[in-house]
Amino acid sequence: MKKKLISRGLLGFPLGMAMGFAITVGISLWIGDGAYYPAVPELIHAMGTELNAVMCQSLLCGVLGSGFGMASLIWTIDSWSLAKQSGVYFSIVCAIMLPIAYAAHWMEHSLNGVLAYFALFAAIFAAVWIAQYWAWRVRVKRMNDRVEKANAEK
Repeated sequence: MKKKLISRGLLGFPLGMAMGFAITVGISLWIGDGAYYPAVPELIHAMGTELNAVMCQSLLCGVLGSGFGMASLIWTIDSWSLAKQSGVYFSIVCAIMLPIAYAAHWMEHSLNGVLAYFALFAAIFAAVWIAQYWAWRVRVKRMNDRVEKANAEK
């Protein structure tokens, strides 16, 4: 288990950095003025220079990727119910995501900002969870149908 935790954490770090970069490219494209926005202005101001902000944000995205990667081991604990796995996973990723989002200035530094970011994060988590649940439900039904068909042919 420790070996898997470490390997997922190590793999998650560069993946987190890559996703952070891809998100900044996506945001820059969405803004659509031809400029690249590597970090929010508040982080650039807090870090003193754009380069410092990008280095800080890259490190934070790497830590975020490591945390999500390590937390994904929760889904391999077969003795836990889906509800327990989901609750524990959500709690862990919230404990990782919210402080990093705050430090990176991805949220307004106020109670309303934190609550709004949490609500958005929870909504995205729920949407992804529901999509994954239904996808796996369909896969399991297909496998069961194949098993039934094979058994009926015997």
